[in-house]
Amino acid sequence: MSTQMIKANLKQDAQMLFWVIVSAIIHSFALINFSIPNKFYPGGYSGIARLLTDVIEDFLHLSLPFSLIYLLMNVLSSMLVYKSVGKKFTVFSIIQFALVSLLTAVLKPALIISDPLLVAVFGGIIGGLGVGIALSHGASSGGSDFLSVYFSNKYKRSFWNLIFGMNCVVLGIAGFIYGWNIVLYSIILQFCSNQVVKRMHKRYTHQTLTIITQFPDEVIESVFHGTRHGITKIHAEGAYLKQDVTMLYTVVNSYQTKDVIKAVREADSHAFINIQDSINVEGNFYQKPLD
Repeated sequence: MSTQMIKANLKQDAQMLFWVIVSAIIHSFALINFSIPNKFYPGGYSGIARLLTDVIEDFLHLSLPFSLIYLLMNVLSSMLVYKSVGKKFTVFSIIQFALVSLLTAVLKPALIISDPLLVAVFGGIIGGLGVGIALSHGASSGGSDFLSVYFSNKYKRSFWNLIFGMNCVVLGIAGFIYGWNIVLYSIILQFCSNQVVKRMHKRYTHQTLTIITQFPDEVIESVFHGTRHGITKIHAEGAYLKQDVTMLYTVVNSYQTKDVIKAVREADSHAFINIQDSINVEGNFYQKPLD
């Protein structure tokens, strides 16, 4: 490996580490100041750890910190998926949830807002931002994210509905034990969090690009420099000017769309580009593996 490549990899790792730390700080802030003091249940392992903490304390009269339960659950998941997902992805995810466990153990909450509806809305938004930052920079918050990424890699589609089902079970148990008011506010918190994560995490969503150009070979060469997705050429004729044109058809991950458009514009500044969301993709679609 050349020195230039080593420096590029080190720079990428440093950037990932920075965003993982930012993610952990924001995620911890949401837990400490919104979810935990108000006894709301966030999604994923955070919600399960919160419920276990309450049940153990109320029924077994043992005081186990949230941070310890959260850390142990994540360590078990890490061991299960380490060989199935990218090693770098797993390592940075471990750093993220380890920092969250540490910060929630040592930091004290600061009373910011007391209205339960505002707590649910802003706690969800801020918590989702923390998780979304990790996912969009090549890591995750561990736990249920590991499960979702594992199945998403295996079946090449989003499996956040799996996490939704798990969250419903947690909320059902919490509602039966502690009452439904807390659960309803927790649903609002989780909904806000999920909306933020879905908007930030584009790895398993796809978009179809239809490109009309008079310079197909140049456009294809330019696009291929930044993506490994295939392109289909369809010879056509412009109905108004009666000129021969080429229609290029390709499907890419949503996070790649801007880069592909930029590549097209570099080769043909007058190209016409139509972008559509793709519900699902079947067949030989290249999904860049996690590092």
